[in-house]
Amino acid sequence: MTSPPLKKSVADKKQALPHRIRDQLRYEILTGALPAGTPLKQDSLATRFQASRIPVREALRQLETEGLVTYHLNRGAVVMQMDVAQICELLDIRIALECYAVRIAVPNMGEPDFAELEAILKAYDDSDSVQQWAELNRRFHMALCMPANNQRLRRLIEEYGLNTDRYTHELMSKATGKTRPQQDHYAILQACRDQDGQRAAQLLEAHILETRKNLVAMQRHGGAALG
Repeated sequence: MTSPPLKKSVADKKQALPHRIRDQLRYEILTGALPAGTPLKQDSLATRFQASRIPVREALRQLETEGLVTYHLNRGAVVMQMDVAQICELLDIRIALECYAVRIAVPNMGEPDFAELEAILKAYDDSDSVQQWAELNRRFHMALCMPANNQRLRRLIEEYGLNTDRYTHELMSKATGKTRPQQDHYAILQACRDQDGQRAAQLLEAHILETRKNLVAMQRHGGAALG
């Protein structure tokens, strides 16, 4: 009587293992614990995660589709390093995804959503840590999109948002500070409170385009060291 649930539980654990490995490696890549160019040896990872090479290989393939890992001849998997042109492409995708999401999210927003967004910005105001700014910026952008009630869209936004923030946010914050980005954030929040999804989307697009413009300008003047 108890055998089927037991088998299902074991199968579920095996299926979830590549996702757990992927999530941990993704976290370490995005936080800089695994810098660009770091080799990701399957044998070492299998030992670390107490797993066979099969779930490790699957996790690395998933990270490859997210643009976080690439494969080099005779080197295997390594943490990917992007150039400015590639990051700009991702920022363009972010604009399309996030602006669509906020347009459909705003009509669903209520006071708890506004309170969450405001709390994130208040924490941003109170923080002096560039790394915390990056995390709070990510949380703000994700909270804007959550009321769209579309899980697939949310996952895509998280993938591209985290991927670009890995390269851009700390660099941009050191260059521009937090005053200008915060002004943008509060203006977007006000448009959401006004139930003006189109205005919120326009402000969000301008906000991301400003990052894109400054990133290209910094590269032009030799100040964009990425990786």
